[in-house]
Amino acid sequence: MANGIQYRKMTVNDISAVVEIEHEAFTTPWSHEIFEHEMLGNDYAHYIVAVQDEEVIGHCGMWVVLDECHITNVAVRKRLRGQGVGEALMRKAIELCKANEVRLMTLEVRVSNHTAQNLYRKLGFQDGGIRKNYYTDDHEDALVMWVEF
Repeated sequence: MANGIQYRKMTVNDISAVVEIEHEAFTTPWSHEIFEHEMLGNDYAHYIVAVQDEEVIGHCGMWVVLDECHITNVAVRKRLRGQGVGEALMRKAIELCKANEVRLMTLEVRVSNHTAQNLYRKLGFQDGGIRKNYYTDDHEDALVMWVEF
């Protein structure tokens, strides 16, 4: 993993950088307005950012409801992928969940995204099922994955 990376709670000031990363990572990225609502209007939302040299280089979002967590998005700047930033973000999310007595974490991942699936399996996630036509851009199926703590 690249040196000098810090992980912290996302703030409203990070939204523009996070939206840039979303555009690099996803065919249907979340908008500035969606993230603003998440930060200001969703009590269940928790976001972590990875910062290197004062630049936001990745983010991980989750909704924590009672003792369950749903990962909403994980993304890293294109030029820094494959260096462990995504894994570190997920590990920070897991730490946050364990500290808050969350017992189950779940997420959806494209059935074609084997790199992400391998990372999630490395972190203890198991396959849970398929959501047919889950993605609105191309109707690709999503693999539901989960892990219990």
